[in-house]
Amino acid sequence: MAGNLSTPGASVASRVFALLGAFDAEHRALSLTALAERAGLPLATAHRLAGELVGLGGLERRGDRYVVGRRVWDLGLLAPVQAELRQVAAPFLHDLYAATHATVHLAERAGAEVLYLDRLSGRATVPVVSRVGGRLPLHTTGVGKVLLAHAPDDVQRAVLAALPRVTPYTITQPGRLCEQLRRVHREGFAQTVEEMSLGACSVAVPVRGPDGEVVAALGLVVPDLRRGRARLVTALQVAAAGIGRSLPAESSSPGELPLSESSR
Repeated sequence: MAGNLSTPGASVASRVFALLGAFDAEHRALSLTALAERAGLPLATAHRLAGELVGLGGLERRGDRYVVGRRVWDLGLLAPVQAELRQVAAPFLHDLYAATHATVHLAERAGAEVLYLDRLSGRATVPVVSRVGGRLPLHTTGVGKVLLAHAPDDVQRAVLAALPRVTPYTITQPGRLCEQLRRVHREGFAQTVEEMSLGACSVAVPVRGPDGEVVAALGLVVPDLRRGRARLVTALQVAAAGIGRSLPAESSSPGELPLSESSR
């Protein structure tokens, strides 16, 4: 939720973004009162801006509630990460799914969180909480551990300072997580065992751009890693290498959103 934006110095743009930022995976439809409270705006201001956004397609009215409008989705598809990385990666994600029948994830780092860019659902019944455009803690996911291992020192310090427990198996000890991050560099992959969802394990590898920098992570979610992990890692590495070779040289490294933006 945004802070209070009722001060005279708050810009119209900041208020509009606060209004849009009030929505998240757990708050997809909001009443006007809830919208104003979550955005930190006076009720009258929220009502006026919401009405304008409805007229522009940024929001939609469904009964007495507001939802994000199609116009915002259309604009989101124009973001470089959507137009470039997802487009390049798509055939490799489908090949990876065909080879493993597991849930496939493509993700980048957004501050101190994982931002999921694409997902193909696997055949096995595995509890997967990710969604395209959604965010999860870096330390609880395979793709997140890969991205955290290659993140700047200040990001690593911020994450290690607060490791919330999601399941009984979530790694919450900084020293233990640091050792896992070192293993990512040594072994080239990360894994989780029921650390984000009970009954779900994951394995992930980095995707490197033409300059060798890690630009994303590619992962699989399966019920069990005790058998077949080596085969899954090999399949991931082949796909990640293909994505990296196909990226244009001018592709910018994703995952550079400020830490402050990751807690929306």
